[in-house]
Amino acid sequence: MIHLYQVDAFTDTVFGGNPAAVCPLPFWPEDALLQQIAMEMNLSETAFFVEKDGSFQLRWFTPLTEVRLCGHATLATAHVLFTRMGFDQPRLVFNTKSGKLFVWRNGEKYTLDFPADFPTPVEHIDISGAINILPVNILRSRDDLMLIYTSSKEIIDLKPDYHFIGTLPYRGVIATAPGENVDFVSRFFAPACGIDEDPVTGSAHTVMTPYWSKVLGKTFLTATQLSKRGGYLECRVDKDRVLISGKAVSVLEGQLNIRI
Repeated sequence: MIHLYQVDAFTDTVFGGNPAAVCPLPFWPEDALLQQIAMEMNLSETAFFVEKDGSFQLRWFTPLTEVRLCGHATLATAHVLFTRMGFDQPRLVFNTKSGKLFVWRNGEKYTLDFPADFPTPVEHIDISGAINILPVNILRSRDDLMLIYTSSKEIIDLKPDYHFIGTLPYRGVIATAPGENVDFVSRFFAPACGIDEDPVTGSAHTVMTPYWSKVLGKTFLTATQLSKRGGYLECRVDKDRVLISGKAVSVLEGQLNIRI
């Protein structure tokens, strides 16, 4: 049987933040099975990990595809290891397709240590069919398109065309603006991955944090993702890394009726 946990990440309340499924595995089965499990879970991400030589190999699948980097499911995996599986070391090391990722626990808060993704300008792109409010600037990261707006209200009022966004040559679209009670706010749309709107996207904050750090002239920033579920993050730039902190809560624990 495959053990299964479900965790709400970047929140301290059940039914907030971003839900992720977490599955510890004794070894890696066929990728097709991992994708089928992720489709069955039908969450933004399902995380799978295998312990090897004192560290953990970690992979993430949306309902449609495997992704290179995922923040909330990494946080959820750390929460499971620390609170449900007895991990008692001060730092977790995950080996992933994005290199080594690290997680520390400090009370109820977890800090993710991820590579920074510094966005660059985009020229000659027409997104008028993608969204109802045009941004003041457009940048791109390694995986995503990032739209810059001037206010939280604009972010709240966005009405994306998911079909159009799904045709763009990017994993997803980040929309972000300065915040009122936090340093910056955002929403994230990734229909090409089977996620029309992601509730809280840790990986997108590896892009937004360096951008807003430079614009606002500060290295420590607070952030809120303005999805229906909502999520709160604390972010810090450390040279070529971004440290993202948040909380997590366990929702359910069970077994998948699948043998590998």
